[in-house]
Amino acid sequence: MNQEPTISQDERARPADRKPGTRRGLGRDAVVASICGGVVALMVGASYAAVPFYDWFCRATGFNGTTQVATSAPATGPIARKISVRFDSNVAPGLPWKFEPEQNEIEVNIGEVTTVFYTVTNQAARTTAAQAAYNVAPLTVGAYFQKINCFCFTEQTMAPGEKREMPVVFYVDPSIADDHENDGLNTITLSYTFYPVKDPVVKPLASGESDKRKGNL
Repeated sequence: MNQEPTISQDERARPADRKPGTRRGLGRDAVVASICGGVVALMVGASYAAVPFYDWFCRATGFNGTTQVATSAPATGPIARKISVRFDSNVAPGLPWKFEPEQNEIEVNIGEVTTVFYTVTNQAARTTAAQAAYNVAPLTVGAYFQKINCFCFTEQTMAPGEKREMPVVFYVDPSIADDHENDGLNTITLSYTFYPVKDPVVKPLASGESDKRKGNL
């Protein structure tokens, strides 16, 4: 009598056992791939957000010597303590501008609203545009240096050979007197660097009526 080959119970179960394992393996791979894709997308998004976030952080905290923007004079008014403010000017390579402060240094009362002027000349035979970057030194003073008006707030466009006076209206916040780390501070340096702008989009503030000399506010 012919007998059919016998298949053990283990051998019958083996193919069925492999199929669920394969499905589970594929499921794990899909989950891992999804997680990796999400991490990559998050890193790309973070890289694009890093620059504006850093800029906002510096403006909000005065980090790295970034000055603050004020809308009015301090409520407490000037105090008796005086401080010297030095003015530094720089032009990045490729920008044909002459840029210098009308005064290299002044002495002011802390809390006193002061207006100073920089002179800018476009030495090129064509219209050029630039934006000023700025900070103060020591870097820890950025949170106390308040600007009410400044040519650095907008891009500046200069006609061929044009010469212009650009104002800065500022004060040193009286609250700096409560910061004992600055008890020995005698001098602040305000520094600007103009960088060329290829495609200007904003009408320059410095060319408007507000730039005429009106003395200190």
